[in-house]
Order: sequence, then C-alpha cells, then structure tokens
Amino acid sequence: MGKVRDVYFVKDKYLVMVATDRISAFDVVLPEGIPYKGQILNRIAAKFLDATADILPNWKIAVPDPNVTVGVLCEPFKVEMVVRGYLAGHAWREYREGRRTLCGVELPDGLIENQKLPHPIITPTTKAAEGHDEDISREEIISSGLVSREDYEQLEKYTLQLFARGTEIAARQGLILVDTKYEFGKKDGVIYLMDEIHTPDSSRYFYAEGYGQRLVAGEHQRQLSKEFVREWLMAGGFQGKEGQKVPEMTPEVVEGITDRYIELYEQITGEPFVKEPYSAEQMEENVVKCLKQL
Repeated sequence: MGKVRDVYFVKDKYLVMVATDRISAFDVVLPEGIPYKGQILNRIAAKFLDATADILPNWKIAVPDPNVTVGVLCEPFKVEMVVRGYLAGHAWREYREGRRTLCGVELPDGLIENQKLPHPIITPTTKAAEGHDEDISREEIISSGLVSREDYEQLEKYTLQLFARGTEIAARQGLILVDTKYEFGKKDGVIYLMDEIHTPDSSRYFYAEGYGQRLVAGEHQRQLSKEFVREWLMAGGFQGKEGQKVPEMTPEVVEGITDRYIELYEQITGEPFVKEPYSAEQMEENVVKCLKQL
C-alpha cells in the first residue's frame, strides 16, 4: 500500500493499481480524502499511456474501473527519471542557493526562476522505499550498478521522447509541460514505462498564455499542479514538520480541492470530466472479471 494508491500483485504476472481518493503533501497523508481524485489521476494516466505507446511498451493492460489500472508486473529500475524543461521547483531552489550543477548537469549563470532551459535536462533521483528520494547523477547511477550503462542510455532516450510528446500534447491545450518524472521497469529483457505519467501529481504545468509577461515581471506563473494544496497547507502553518498540525479540512475545503482537480483534468485532457459512481463492491467485481479474461 502506498500513500495514495493501493497495489496488488496477481500470480507474479500482473499488477492491480487502485488510485484512491487519499491525498498527500509534504510526505504526509492528509486526514480527508478528495472525492473523484483517484478517478481523475487514473484516467489522465491511462490517456497519456495510450498516447505514448508508440514510443515504448507500457505496463497498462486495461482500466476495468475508473479508479483501477491492471497491468504487466515488471521489475522496477531503482531510479526515477525526472526531466525538466524549465528552471522551477527543486531545480530553482538549488540554483538560487548558488549551485550550478544539478545531478551532474551543468547549468549556465544568469538564469531566472521559471525560465526555459536551453534544452530539457534529466535530473534523476533514487527511488526510496521510505523517506525522501535523493538526487543522483548519471555517472553515479552507472558506476554504482543501480542501472547498467546500456539500459540507462535507453532510459534517457525514452525519457526525452516522452517529454517531447507530453510537451506537444500540452501545447495543444494551451499549456507548458514544465517538468515531470517517469518510472521504468523491465520484464523478459524488455523495458516498460510504468506507473502514472503526465498527471498533475507527477508533473508541473504552466498556462502558456501570459507566460512571457509574467516571467519578465518576476511574477508567479499560473500553474496546474498539486502546488495549490501545498500552498493552502503552508498558509495554515503546516509543512510536514514535527509538531505541526494539518489545518481543518472542512467540507468546503474538500469540495474546493475536488473542483480544482476537475479543472486540472479538463484543462489537461481537453475533455469534460464525467463523475463515475464509486463502489468498492463494483470495483472488485470489475477487477475480478478483468483478471479472469487475462
């Protein structure tokens, strides 16, 4: 069981991933779930897995329920491939502190927050079973044997191809794909794309309209990501530190977060979000039926 997803292994061949309505921030699961959040993220991920299936195989076999994906069970690589097209978030915080090398990648002087980088860069992290993921360089990954040189070079190629595709799709929706992460695994010697991709929980999007003006003016960019939840928590004095309490999640707060996730879905996919009825019994029935057909 993960923070916000429940994962089941079937016959050492298949993986069933349930996207729940739990929500986390600052590595803490918040006390109230967000209705329809699981459906939203699962359906965005399924859409983007289908839209990138010509680049490499992916783990998805079926989506038997709005909250569930059934897929191929792979042996995951022990790194996450983070790719950045703009200087934002963690990369900007490191740069602002004077660091000009991020995960072994050299960055030029004179950049400003949210500026487009000369070209997309890959800044991998370790995949921590517990605690925080840590930055790691290409050379460290290969020399430590975390991933073979041959496989890592292929992961880099896939990462940049996926990011280019995601960038194209986002542009059609009036969005900029700022940064995202991909997870890969291997089965029978073949590399697969795993997990969710291009969702607002794993990616940062800016609205393209007004981006240039805000950049020049030093203003915050309008963005589509889970950042609004973190901002609400910080405004209430919570950043996941010991002794801090999560602000009260009133029904109005919860409903507001649901509305923002629906906005994210519709903006990213260009489709209206249709709320599907949720039932644990129906979900189980749909999954069992799917597995029987495999």
